[in-house]
Amino acid sequence: MPSEKLASLGTVYVNDAFGTAHRAHASTAVIASHFSPEHRMFGLLLEAEVKCAEKVMLDAERPFTAILGGAKVSDKILIIEALLEKANNIIIGGGMAYTFLKAQGHQIGSSLCEDDRLELANQLLTKAQEKGVRLLIPVDSIIADRFAADAQTQHAGNDQIPDGWMGLDIGKQSIEEFSQVILESKTILWNGPMGVFEMEKFQEGTKAIALAIVEATKKVLFHSLGAVILWRPSINLN
Repeated sequence: MPSEKLASLGTVYVNDAFGTAHRAHASTAVIASHFSPEHRMFGLLLEAEVKCAEKVMLDAERPFTAILGGAKVSDKILIIEALLEKANNIIIGGGMAYTFLKAQGHQIGSSLCEDDRLELANQLLTKAQEKGVRLLIPVDSIIADRFAADAQTQHAGNDQIPDGWMGLDIGKQSIEEFSQVILESKTILWNGPMGVFEMEKFQEGTKAIALAIVEATKKVLFHSLGAVILWRPSINLN
């Protein structure tokens, strides 16, 4: 097997890739299986990330705000359910937001949606309400007539996205609402972008949230407190 051949070239296995450590890939799970427990370990970067995660989940200063983005609710079910037990606020962005919006009866046009997860989305919204957790869904979007960097765009409220148009970033009102919550927070966990930030037309939401976190971090550091930030988007904030 190629993985066994690669493993034979080393005496120890060190995984320092936090972003992919949970995936059963050849370079993570399979190669590691060819080393004895005492010869496989994680690196210093992974150790730091785990310590940050433990601080957030076990000893978070409040208000504790979690920001979740990405494409699918199904990819975030476990983390959302865990955060409902820990966070004061959960901000939802990215493509997964439109599943929540459709579950609430909104017209989302051609936006990404997991139709088989609509009931789950409503269950999560109900559970958040029962636990007193603010689960914030975007109220507006930057929409496009197709998924492309040169697509035609416009602003739309998330209660009425036209047919043939899709939401690819959060809008200005959502940015303002989310930023205000972030600025009032003392612990912040961020996982996933607010839109298709790889395309310049749809990176403003992610960029604005990053800048709000910067300001919140300055604020809490001034008071000798600490905001914890996980996941860092590769965008220029200037």
